[in-house]
Amino acid sequence: MVGAQDKVRRWWWWCSSVNVAVVLVFLVVVNGAVLCNGGITSSFTRRVEKAMGLPLDSDVFRVPPGYNAPQQVHITQGDHEGKAVIVSWVTMDVSGSSRVIYWSENSVHKHMAKGKVTTYKFYNYTSGHIHHCNLKHLEYNTKYYYELGIGHTTRTFWFKTPPEVGPDVPYVFGLIGDLGQSYDSNKTLTHYELGPTKGETVLFMGDLSYADTYPNQDNRRWDTWGRFVERSTAYQPWIWTAGNHELHYAPEIGETEPFKPFTHRYQTPYKASNSSSPFWYSIKRASAYIIVLSSYSAYGKLTPQSRWLETELPKVNRSETPWLIVLVHSPWYNSYNYHYMEGETMRVMFEPLFVQYKVDVVFAGHVHAYERSERVSNIAYNIVNGICTPVSDQSAPVYITIGDGGNIEGLATNMTEPQPKYSAFREASFGHALFEIKNRTHAYYNWHRNQDGYAVQADSLWFFNRFWYPIDDSTSAKS
Repeated sequence: MVGAQDKVRRWWWWCSSVNVAVVLVFLVVVNGAVLCNGGITSSFTRRVEKAMGLPLDSDVFRVPPGYNAPQQVHITQGDHEGKAVIVSWVTMDVSGSSRVIYWSENSVHKHMAKGKVTTYKFYNYTSGHIHHCNLKHLEYNTKYYYELGIGHTTRTFWFKTPPEVGPDVPYVFGLIGDLGQSYDSNKTLTHYELGPTKGETVLFMGDLSYADTYPNQDNRRWDTWGRFVERSTAYQPWIWTAGNHELHYAPEIGETEPFKPFTHRYQTPYKASNSSSPFWYSIKRASAYIIVLSSYSAYGKLTPQSRWLETELPKVNRSETPWLIVLVHSPWYNSYNYHYMEGETMRVMFEPLFVQYKVDVVFAGHVHAYERSERVSNIAYNIVNGICTPVSDQSAPVYITIGDGGNIEGLATNMTEPQPKYSAFREASFGHALFEIKNRTHAYYNWHRNQDGYAVQADSLWFFNRFWYPIDDSTSAKS
């Protein structure tokens, strides 16, 4: 079996090599950059101004018309394979119906699923009625419509299920982190929606509403955020990562249950991957295997998260899902002076596993700027040898920080100097990115800053899969 798999891998390597000369022409696109000791620090200049929060009466926060109309609608994957969708929404007046009516695009037969409803209190705030309903046994690659509400206040939305899991299934992921609800947040979401290449699922790197930055951690800002992003979250799955702004740990106002608003409002399919917590889990989607980790849950040796990851990585079948992607909130490789080395202890714990199992890319948020690393590792150190410098490692992931969604706290503009060698490209701008999987060997990654036209790519890179085509795809190799 192993010998046959090696033959297939060599055959794919040869096929990909035929076109590598053509591919290399398009490998890196960088706008307005300057070289330094490390990689590239963008010379793009923008107006230095404080991020401005959207007012409560902003049109993007508008409540849908009708008594008890469903609002804050969002969906996420509901199983491990991609054949289920969790639909969530809020009714503000009364509980109403928790059922979802749904049907496929070309069918007259309608199905009904019944969900559950919950509420919570936070300081002087009481939530609306939060509904969650898992639509199961869906068909792959099918457009479904779904209807929420009862009587004269029903609302209808749609989504498309992913293609069946397989090694050469093309798929486009959107990448957004640290979004918040500012004017810049609105620009980021609009940029993502109107770009010429359409993302099919958003991988979200944590820090959703930033409600905790308002007086008494005003949970009304969870409601406004849910209405703000509904224009995307109701129509395509957002895969959730929990960030520090989801903690809402505030003993000074009597709130000591971490993640209370997040866990009531946002579901994850964690049980499908044998996780004991909604903060770390995995899913398969098209040709990707996605692992979500929690920077703000225990991850030391023998903790539930660590034990889960150690058993999860060996399960990944790269002949079925060749692209191994990890989401985490706090970055491990960061050359900004903001949140510098906050991810270091998690890196020390988990980086050897990422190299061993050849993770393709790690996406993080937290730092409110953009940065892409080379393929590096720093796993040789022990307490006596002093070897603690990151080195080039083609078995290691590329680390991408994309905490540039537009939140109220503004941009991180203070960078470490000189730029470290592991840093390939960095820029303090708001934006989003796309990860476009082509087949088992190639994926095209591109980052878009908000100030540019929708089609403009401020940074891009062709990724070569670490399992099927592990040749050097670093920026330095193309320069």
